[in-house]
Amino acid sequence: MIAPIPTERDLRLDLFRGIALWLIFLDHIPSNAVSWVTIRNYGFSDATEIFVFISGYTAAFVYGRAMLVTGFIVAAARVLKRAWQIYVAHVFLFAIYLAEISYVSRSFDNPLYSEEMGVLDFIKNPDVTIMQALLLKFKPVNMDVLPLYIVLLLWFAPILWLILRSPSLALVASATLYTLAWMFEWNFPAYPQDTWAFNPFAWQMLFVFGAWCALGGAQRLSRWTHSPFVVGLAGLYLLFAFIIAMSWYIPWLGNAVPKFVGELIYPIDKTNLDVLRILHFLSLAVITVWLIPLHWSLLKSRWCWPAIVCGQHSLEIFCLGVFLSFAGHFVFTEVSNRVLTHIIVSLAGVVIMVAAASIISWYKKVERQGPGPRPPTTKTGYAEGNA
Repeated sequence: MIAPIPTERDLRLDLFRGIALWLIFLDHIPSNAVSWVTIRNYGFSDATEIFVFISGYTAAFVYGRAMLVTGFIVAAARVLKRAWQIYVAHVFLFAIYLAEISYVSRSFDNPLYSEEMGVLDFIKNPDVTIMQALLLKFKPVNMDVLPLYIVLLLWFAPILWLILRSPSLALVASATLYTLAWMFEWNFPAYPQDTWAFNPFAWQMLFVFGAWCALGGAQRLSRWTHSPFVVGLAGLYLLFAFIIAMSWYIPWLGNAVPKFVGELIYPIDKTNLDVLRILHFLSLAVITVWLIPLHWSLLKSRWCWPAIVCGQHSLEIFCLGVFLSFAGHFVFTEVSNRVLTHIIVSLAGVVIMVAAASIISWYKKVERQGPGPRPPTTKTGYAEGNA
């Protein structure tokens, strides 16, 4: 049985992907006081789970119909083309990011920038490091998400084919790979040591689950996600995660947490996508779906537009956010480290991201109206560049 392909664009995806990009930017600035507004401080998961899940969801939107209409080979070629585009963006981001860090480090005679941003090995051995970077093994600080996305897209075509024909089997296969990665400690090697910060063998599960939800899974789960009992369980789990997270910062609360609870849940591994992180994300998703329906009126209002427009151009805005996060770190180090400065820099970064996304959106709109070839758009309203 072929899974149904949705035909209506879900603006909630753009909204929360845009918000996730803002949160990632705020979290990437070291010692940023404003990062206390992000979800990573109040539970087990953070914006990365949101980004990966929605990326899988939108990828299935874009390429699922293409696979049904044009066949596996053509659709797989489109997926690989998108992976190549992201790889090229990653290489350019790597080069410009290194240039930014090196320039600031030399100009202000502060070698700590190179060490903090994880580029010290590049300065010592640039020839070897560049080759390792092209192989996605060497990644400076804050540059782990795109390599993960590239690898997930490289695997995506056969997974999408399986989801379209046997959604349950696809989920079982993904969960099996996730389990085997934990059992045998599978991961990709990194340079100069250790492994990838985001293990693709583990994080693929959230990406595949997003694709599964896009291709009929969300409809099958709707009677559960709207159940008062499930919503209540999700709320209780979020409360439990909040209490545990607060115990990391409040000594008396930490002492109040029973010892067996700590032995049971720690460590909460982000690299391998701990089950507690998955459950926290799923609980957030259940509450979000319960609170915000598909046709929520505010989705088309000016209040949600800034986040939505950023979410519609996630690749460009993510890359911009990496530059801005280092620029914010530079301001905190060289200019002022006051809380007011943190607020101004954080707000300025978000405004710049929204402005850049608006310009990109305007340019693509003009491009579609003008003569010449137009970028392909699916019936769902998502162009391939937004997957």
